[in-house]
Amino acid sequence: MANKNFLTNLLLNYFKKLFEVSENNATDLGELKNILIVRQHNQLGDLLAGISLLRAIKEKYPQSRVTIILSKENYKGLLKSRLVDELFVFDKTKLFNPFYLLRFLKLLRKKYDAVFVPVTVSISFTSNLIARLSHSAIRVGPKSLDGKLNDSQFFFDRRIDIDWRKHPDSHVSDRILDLVRPFGIDTKDFSSEINFDEKDLSIAKNFLAEIRKDNSSFVIGFHVGAGKPQNRWSLNKYVQLIEMLNNNFNCTFFLTGSDADDEELNYVLQNSKIILPVFKNREITQVAALISLADLFVTNDTGTMHIAGSTKTPQISLFGPTNPYNWAPIGSNKYFIRKSDLIDYISVEDVYEIASQIISNRIQDENK
Repeated sequence: MANKNFLTNLLLNYFKKLFEVSENNATDLGELKNILIVRQHNQLGDLLAGISLLRAIKEKYPQSRVTIILSKENYKGLLKSRLVDELFVFDKTKLFNPFYLLRFLKLLRKKYDAVFVPVTVSISFTSNLIARLSHSAIRVGPKSLDGKLNDSQFFFDRRIDIDWRKHPDSHVSDRILDLVRPFGIDTKDFSSEINFDEKDLSIAKNFLAEIRKDNSSFVIGFHVGAGKPQNRWSLNKYVQLIEMLNNNFNCTFFLTGSDADDEELNYVLQNSKIILPVFKNREITQVAALISLADLFVTNDTGTMHIAGSTKTPQISLFGPTNPYNWAPIGSNKYFIRKSDLIDYISVEDVYEIASQIISNRIQDENK
């Protein structure tokens, strides 16, 4: 450990001598026309929950051109975004490919008025370094996060202390803006957003046409998987919930997922008496389009929860150890349930009660 710390400090000192810029406390950024944002270290959920940052920048500088650097794990969330003009996928494994490296360096050498490095739960040295290597007049990044100093803050001339301990229940869509608020960049719209096109919508409609019992049935989707085991609600409870809804309402059901969710999907399919078509291995924009056509979506706390959160579809999100006040989708018809750090403290009845009320309200509205 001592050797590791020594090498880390040695490397930091080297980069500091090579790339340190003087800190500038000015809050007037001038008129920004060409903006770079580096979010290559954020997961899909972090990215989608923090769409408000992109919206705030576009509201402040509507004529600006926004380029964003993302990771291969999260870039699909912004593929068709109206808030982004250019998207680059950063992949460390491709840096030894001369053609890829040339494209990357060409991107960095474009003249930017400002580069921003947002943070949610951690600080990324790689993101900070990319910002420093960019040809930008202004570099904005974290000076510290929740009291912990950013060891590579010297890459930035505008250094912002980010401290969310003062407001532990604030939402990520609000927190993410703390980086840019000192410069008068803000928004009142904290909602998430995924833009999909007619092709995505057509794929979703065709899938729905194939599986729907009849036009009067309520379409309900479920996402039973999650990357983190502690965020997965009991599969038996999902099976029971689907059966209860089927017994009391005229419903058409579907599941979403990918190959990573095969174990959970197969279990539900094998143990359910209900027909459950699976919308599997689809593009994020296609999943968003399908959920937008549903009457209700029930999901674990995972990336698909944030995809559903970008739609206007009523939604029930199930939480265990994560604080839903930080991460649950925002909206008048977005509901979450959390009982404790153990997600299975949530009962089938807890979810059914909210789901049945959403369906009943829909029936009442249609009968008016």
